[in-house]
Amino acid sequence: ETIYRDYIYVTLGSPGLQKHFQEYSLEVCSFLKFDKQNLTVDIGSNDGTLLSFFKQQGYKVLGIEPSIKAANSANENDIETLAEFFDIDLANTIVNQYGKASLITINNLFANIDNLNEFTKGINVLLDSNGVLVIESSYLLDMIDNMVFDFIYHEHLSYFSILPLVRFFKQFDIELIHVHEVGTKGGSLRYYWAKTNSDWKPSLNVKELTLREVKEEINAEKFKDYGARIDSLKFKLLEFLEKNKKSKIVGYGASATSTTLITHFELQKYFSYLVDDNIDKVNTYSPGHHIPVYDIDFLKKDMPNVIIILAWRFKAEIL
Repeated sequence: ETIYRDYIYVTLGSPGLQKHFQEYSLEVCSFLKFDKQNLTVDIGSNDGTLLSFFKQQGYKVLGIEPSIKAANSANENDIETLAEFFDIDLANTIVNQYGKASLITINNLFANIDNLNEFTKGINVLLDSNGVLVIESSYLLDMIDNMVFDFIYHEHLSYFSILPLVRFFKQFDIELIHVHEVGTKGGSLRYYWAKTNSDWKPSLNVKELTLREVKEEINAEKFKDYGARIDSLKFKLLEFLEKNKKSKIVGYGASATSTTLITHFELQKYFSYLVDDNIDKVNTYSPGHHIPVYDIDFLKKDMPNVIIILAWRFKAEIL
């Protein structure tokens, strides 16, 4: 309730996500080949961007989104959306009113759920016997390899890899049938799941990616090395900022990942202000450190000496 009712993030605010979700819908439809009259439900549907692409292809869609602002935006764009948190009760309500879902999509949300057991019981109620659940979430191995440590913050309660997820879903009689590697969020996996008594059978890449994960050995030593690499980056950046501390230094990006970077690297004292192209962030202050956030056009007026790109995954677009 505290985080998500008044949630200002919108899918369209992230560069490249619209194209990503368009390609996502085409891939899923190509893989599943479902009847278009069957119900597609997106849990955590935000402003309805993904569902809009399914709808364009003629699919019957329903969004579930607790953020009042995002849900209203989706409804205004004719993407039917329930402004609710998903649970077993809501799953039963949907089944009674709309029928079972042939496809359930959950994108960058499953890692944010506190009570995964109750949530997954709801999915089991909603999912048709031959239906497919598609979960896209950042991948722990990619997070480590690509140094995406700034995704470790308050909303993200879990950091997934294949083996623990397979073990988790087994207790609900749900099995992994396909995995697709995607580049979003510094490296993610798109997991396809189905009920164990369904007609679906696991594709070859499930075995291939599982064996790769076993070989990589995600253990304590791997995390110690990860921590050491993060500390090394912090030292190099602080060394640079100390040499330039008499210059005007600003940060580009005021997202949750930016806040994580600023806090963990102790950058707050160096920044005169931050800039962001999300109008909902402009004229606010960063959490904890209260650094003012301005529109990116302010850079042209102020002409700072140094700009640190905190939204570093979008470096190419920003440059």
